[in-house]
Amino acid sequence: MSYLGVGVSPGNVPVSHSSSSTNLKVIDRRVRVAELVLRFLICGLGLAAALLVATDTQVKEIFMIKKKAKFTDMKALVFLVIANGIAAAYSLLQALRCVMSMVRGNVLFSKPLAWIIFSADQVMAYVAVAAVGAAAQSAALAKLGQSELQWMKICNMYDKFCNQVGEGIASAVLVGLSAILISCISAFNLFRLYGGNKNKSSSRW
Repeated sequence: MSYLGVGVSPGNVPVSHSSSSTNLKVIDRRVRVAELVLRFLICGLGLAAALLVATDTQVKEIFMIKKKAKFTDMKALVFLVIANGIAAAYSLLQALRCVMSMVRGNVLFSKPLAWIIFSADQVMAYVAVAAVGAAAQSAALAKLGQSELQWMKICNMYDKFCNQVGEGIASAVLVGLSAILISCISAFNLFRLYGGNKNKSSSRW
């Protein structure tokens, strides 16, 4: 087609990629915000779970003998406290990294760093879920007992202790679910670096 003697070849018509670039930036921004929110959520809930269980005590008098119930009496609760404390500290560090990167703007994101973050998030997710599973099993035994093994119900006597432990386990469940979501986000951030259209200087926070 020609107009005023100027020929225009269809193959030479410039194509604008501004729309697709804008969509990618919007998606990237949403992923960043979601990761930041989840990491702060894990930090807060992990700290709450650890404190609820670690500070939980109750004293009962049984046959003229005072018996104090505390979380160290059950190894699963000790594991829960340690796991959620570590998860809270780790998530706080990662959240601060995210905030600093957002303030500084685009940062060179290398594949080795992406692998380190991905691996650490995977480990934290597995540990958080394992701690919840172990604590939930112990809590069920304390609540229901086990007649076949002659294990009596503990929560009948230490109701306040069991209720607070239950609140801590509920917080830990949310930590585990959030950790799973974080591991999915870090997997997305890692494997998109291997995309065919990904530039060597990948922008990441």
